[in-house]
Amino acid sequence: MIEKAEKVAKEEGQQLLVFGKWLIFSLLTGVIVGGVGTAFAYCMQYVTTLRQNHVWLIGGLPFAGMLIVLLYKLCHQEHNKGTNMVITAIRTDELIHARTAPLIFISTLLTHICGGSAGREGAALQLGGSIGESIGRVFRFDEKDRTIIIMCGMSAAFSAVFGTPLAAVVFPMEMVSVGIMYYAALVPCTVASLTAHQIAVLCGVQGEHFSIGAVPEMTIATVAKMGLIAILCAFLSILFCIILHQAEKYLKKWFQNPYLRIAVCGCGVIVLTLIFGTDYNGTGMDVIARAVEDGQVYYGAFLLKLIFTALTLGAGYKGGEIVPSFFLGATFGCTLGDLLGLSPMLCAAAGMAGVFCGVTNSPMTALFISFELFGLDGIFYYLIMVSICYMLSGYFGLYKSQKIMYSKSEPTYINRGSD
Repeated sequence: MIEKAEKVAKEEGQQLLVFGKWLIFSLLTGVIVGGVGTAFAYCMQYVTTLRQNHVWLIGGLPFAGMLIVLLYKLCHQEHNKGTNMVITAIRTDELIHARTAPLIFISTLLTHICGGSAGREGAALQLGGSIGESIGRVFRFDEKDRTIIIMCGMSAAFSAVFGTPLAAVVFPMEMVSVGIMYYAALVPCTVASLTAHQIAVLCGVQGEHFSIGAVPEMTIATVAKMGLIAILCAFLSILFCIILHQAEKYLKKWFQNPYLRIAVCGCGVIVLTLIFGTDYNGTGMDVIARAVEDGQVYYGAFLLKLIFTALTLGAGYKGGEIVPSFFLGATFGCTLGDLLGLSPMLCAAAGMAGVFCGVTNSPMTALFISFELFGLDGIFYYLIMVSICYMLSGYFGLYKSQKIMYSKSEPTYINRGSD
């Protein structure tokens, strides 16, 4: 009995030491990444406002693209795989170069100031992962601790930039190996995320929040309609992943010179902007807000955003795919809600969560995002949407480095990459 008590006391003492260690390092990561993330959020707001006030800046997109290619070449990062590199670094001993953080910071701003169709959270994940890796290198962390500190950085950056600290905690733990959660990172990611969020709030960064109005009562009809919309959103998420991957593949095949490729695609975005307007440049948060809060959107908006985004990211511009997936989900959901007679605002909100889940294979993160962005009133509709999208989106995903560890339809270990 005494020996058992001594063993328990020793184990608890060791756990307290580990807790103390991660409390210190996750706070440090939260402060550093939170500061950088806050600066990035302010810069994004500035360049977006500048572009909206001076539309002629879109004409500089081909030149911004060639500058991005040059910067990556000068820093010997021509083969940088973006968020895929961060995911790989968590699972293996592959290093994230310290140059990644300033490169993605500057390149994302260049993309957005000139109207490229991209997101910001992908950049945030790379920023946070790179800074986390650097902190681990400075303090000589072993491979296991290095994995956790990278996740801390990702959580902190996502939280500071997007203002969803709960989703930011879960996302890095869930997205790397689908079906397996890295619970050892729960406390460190929580501390880092909340710390970064508080820094962003104190500095005046406003997180995204939407009001979807009255939520209809759940009936057999409303559930059936939401289920149908969820099935179609799952197919849209598959389409989004396929088109993005194929656009990158064929653009590289057709234009082997990276300067020519990014310049030609930049010109393509300019032509599309002249034809269809500026709603599809940048993040498109204004369109998302109209869909979610007003239930008003052009029926073909999701297809146009898909084309704009495929041209932008396939060419080599930087930013990320997550906000474009929000745009697709919100506009597609709003359109279907209007056609089926179910609240377009609710369907836009649910569609955002569903398509995000489908393209990232992260259902828990999708639910947390929906709660933080839209509140709890539509919780059961979000649950229907996310669960169906997760199952029916198959094994497709934005990130080819992501591993699908367990089948989505049966309790079977499969360990395969995303398509």
